Amino acid sequence: MSTGTARERSAAADRQSAVRTQLSEFPVTPGRAWGMTGLVIFLYVVNYADKAVLGIIAQPLARELDMSYSQIGLVGSLFYATYTVGGFLAGPLEKRLTLRWALLALALVWSVVMFPLVVSATFVTLVAGRMLLGFGEGPSAALLHTAMYSWHPPAKRGLPGAFLAGAPSVAKIALAPALTFITVQWGWRAALVSLSLLGLVWMVFWLTGWKEGPYTGRVAQGTDTAPVPTEPSVPWRSIVLTRTFVSCAFMTTVVFALSTVVLTWLPSYFEVGLGYSALQAGSMFALPSTVALILMILSGSVTDRLNARGHTSRVTRIIVPAISVLICGAVLMFLPYIGAPGIAVAVVSVGYGIGTIAYPLVNAAISELCPPQQTAGTMGIFIALMAFGGLITPYVTGVVIDHAATPAEGYATSFQAIGLLGAAAAVLVLLFANPERDRKVIRSEE
Repeated sequence: MSTGTARERSAAADRQSAVRTQLSEFPVTPGRAWGMTGLVIFLYVVNYADKAVLGIIAQPLARELDMSYSQIGLVGSLFYATYTVGGFLAGPLEKRLTLRWALLALALVWSVVMFPLVVSATFVTLVAGRMLLGFGEGPSAALLHTAMYSWHPPAKRGLPGAFLAGAPSVAKIALAPALTFITVQWGWRAALVSLSLLGLVWMVFWLTGWKEGPYTGRVAQGTDTAPVPTEPSVPWRSIVLTRTFVSCAFMTTVVFALSTVVLTWLPSYFEVGLGYSALQAGSMFALPSTVALILMILSGSVTDRLNARGHTSRVTRIIVPAISVLICGAVLMFLPYIGAPGIAVAVVSVGYGIGTIAYPLVNAAISELCPPQQTAGTMGIFIALMAFGGLITPYVTGVVIDHAATPAEGYATSFQAIGLLGAAAAVLVLLFANPERDRKVIRSEE
């Protein structure tokens, strides 16, 4: 036992020495760290706008292509099918390419795959374009988190993680009204073209400004060559079979299911289900995201301070998000019993906003489980599993709406069902997840 302990202490000392050396050669200032984080957030905003645009253009596109609610939902689900498959490629991509070139290549894919639909609008080109977009976006979330984490130590990832997780909210707050206006004024094709141009603008900033940070547990060997790990890797099964990983994956899968319904259906719910105009519905798309952004930044800041004061990750990154999802579920379960449109909008906004607190905090907890150089692979697997929530939820929602007495009833029933699942998943996380315990078990297998 003493030999094993001495070996572990020696390995830990070597890792700390390597990190200190790297930091001395590559100092991190708050301005530089947050500047690089800003570039990552900018890409995530573009990334999420590409996802959200289907919800914004769904009604005019459906009218032009004569699509049913079920077909709209099927397009949404097929996107998340390829998104899930693509998520498993995050680790291999990061091994073969640096973060700089991997994310640049993915952004280029997002910027061009929807052009065939602009040129030839058919149901087939819509499905093909969205599936290719999903495959290209699948690895991005894990790589974006890895890029952001490379500039922040583990104990201080709650707040930057909250800003990154808030990028979807920024996309809906800042870009959704603009895309809605473009769609109403010039048609849905103009909205797709504008997003492609925005992606190209990001590429220019990325190529001229990005550099990987030192908190990856790797020693760089030049600008564009693969870094060398400074910490031993562990078997993947040791990470993904922990109670923390499994229970958190289930909970975030349900939260992700809620997000996919919001992305695919919320503007249609506001317009067709609650009676608002197309412009009002597109603008109100930002309301749940505004609540989510405020709560994510607040929770990220508070939990980082609690970590600095010695609170465990189980408290700050497990109990806090699990309770938030529990509240989210309870709120959404009441939606079918609300008749006033304004109150229904408020319920969806508050429920969604509270539930999304889980994203940055749980992601930070998962990043603690693995050695730093396995972050991209671990997050890729975790986010790919999370994306299973989008495989059938948009389609099932469309089927429910098609068979409901009214569209409003169909939408409300779908939200209620997700609320029930979310509450159950949150209870499981409270019972089983503990990052500190599982990290010790994983490290013992190095």
